[in-house]
Amino acid sequence: MKYLIIGASSGLGRELAYEYAKNKHDLVLVSRDLRDLAAIKSDLEKKSEIKVEIIELDLNSEPEIEKNLFIERFFNEIDGILFPIGMMFDDDKIGLDQEKMKKLFKANFTSIAFIISKFLNSLSSKQGEIIGFGSIAAYLGRKLNPYYSASKRALESHFESLGFLSKKTNLKIQFYVLGYMDTNLAFGKKLKLPKGSPKKLARIVYKNRNGKFKKIFFPRWWGLVAMILNLVPIKILFFMDKIFK
Repeated sequence: MKYLIIGASSGLGRELAYEYAKNKHDLVLVSRDLRDLAAIKSDLEKKSEIKVEIIELDLNSEPEIEKNLFIERFFNEIDGILFPIGMMFDDDKIGLDQEKMKKLFKANFTSIAFIISKFLNSLSSKQGEIIGFGSIAAYLGRKLNPYYSASKRALESHFESLGFLSKKTNLKIQFYVLGYMDTNLAFGKKLKLPKGSPKKLARIVYKNRNGKFKKIFFPRWWGLVAMILNLVPIKILFFMDKIFK
């Protein structure tokens, strides 16, 4: 089987590549950083004796996506797609520059939905897998990173819709809601809550890949946090913010 991993050069994407390679699956790895991809390809092929293709790609460029991913043989060969990708900006606040806002939505939602729509028919015909990754940040509007949060909320809604589709087709859909992860996005930040291990998550993703549609929180206790956030009236949250700011 062959898997396409969008965002494979670091963090969770890299760990997923190693986990799937360990289980003898060929890979197509996609990232904006071709140098890192080349190093991963060399290492994986030596250790696992699999075939690895690498593609340099900017998800903000629709022409690049169409040219490099929508290839006839890929539609025939790819058995599953994983999207361990996310973009953030340090100055993401209400009123963010319009171009940056567009980049956030393209990288975190629009381009992902676009790629899925193109591969949908071919994956449906072969019990293919589509695995997405959201964020706990999507569960409540925020003063900081509001556009990142909104784009991840859109992505989660899209995967919920795909979950309904999987009931009528052979598709295998999984969606992971992530808390703080020990990746480059959290590097240097002082976090009050523990970070999840990308390597551990990669093992969980591989184990669950053929299951029925699920929304899985990682680390698992973030599910309780999400439930509380959904239950607390927004007026109380605004009041708490006023007190503790």
